[in-house]
Amino acid sequence: MPKPKKLTRTARLANKGLIHPPPWLPDNMMLEGLTGSFAYGCEDPKKADRDIVGIAIPPKTVIFPHLAGYIQGFGTQPPKFDQFQAHGIEAKDERKTYDIAIYNIVKFFQLAMENNPNMVEILFLPPRCLLSTSQIYDRMRQSRKAFLHKGAYHKFLGYAHSQLKKLDAESRTNPRRQSDIERFGYDTKFGYHLVRLSYECEMIMREGDIVLDRYKEIYKSIRRGEWTKEQLREFFDRKKAELDKLYDDKDSPIPHKPDEDKIKALLMECLEIHYGSLNTTIAKDVSVEALLDEIDLVTSKYRKQAEGKK
Repeated sequence: MPKPKKLTRTARLANKGLIHPPPWLPDNMMLEGLTGSFAYGCEDPKKADRDIVGIAIPPKTVIFPHLAGYIQGFGTQPPKFDQFQAHGIEAKDERKTYDIAIYNIVKFFQLAMENNPNMVEILFLPPRCLLSTSQIYDRMRQSRKAFLHKGAYHKFLGYAHSQLKKLDAESRTNPRRQSDIERFGYDTKFGYHLVRLSYECEMIMREGDIVLDRYKEIYKSIRRGEWTKEQLREFFDRKKAELDKLYDDKDSPIPHKPDEDKIKALLMECLEIHYGSLNTTIAKDVSVEALLDEIDLVTSKYRKQAEGKK
């Protein structure tokens, strides 16, 4: 069974008793990486907080509960694992504060296939953000563009629009962000996420790819308060109009919807790398063509027998 190449920070934090993930999780992480402003290239060097994201594969009976004797919808149901989260974890010896989110690989595949921005970016993290990887994550990364489709238009623009609506929101729990609102007239964090999501959507629609830190200097300028709220609104309106045209482009480099069969096959490949063969675990899809071939083989056999009796 493949293991991550080195001890993860999640494992180190668990060993110190700072977090309490499921016991199996630290040794079954396929990826641990840094996301957030560090991945976008616009982190504040004065801040010590880091966003850690990961993908883990739980025990086989969590993904396939029938192997443990459970029947869906009847009696006691098995424990589920979708994700593990921990916020504001202070590692004083590292002088860092961590926010952690580790996803079940199945949930990750589903959300990434739906082009959830937070999941898609995990497949496109810059190499400098990869803390610990595995054969399985490497395989996923090789096929990352297969997850992209025109559904990104709705997901990414939807997230961007939500940031637009938050520009005027007060931050009663974060004095620094409240200070930005008082100085610049809006929350600069929401401002740069608005622009970032719009640019990422454009990259997907134009190129079928994402480079998370391509526009890092623009993001930094927004965080410094160099854009007005009016400029942000104008940017969003202009970018949306451009993206509307790209969505209707018949020569788009991405499909209209995801190839679910292809992505499912990739998921199964990853699970088999981890667990071994799943032939006795799940039913395999049988194509119509394969059934027709089998029928033809049988009828041909009896046809020849009938002809031999003549």
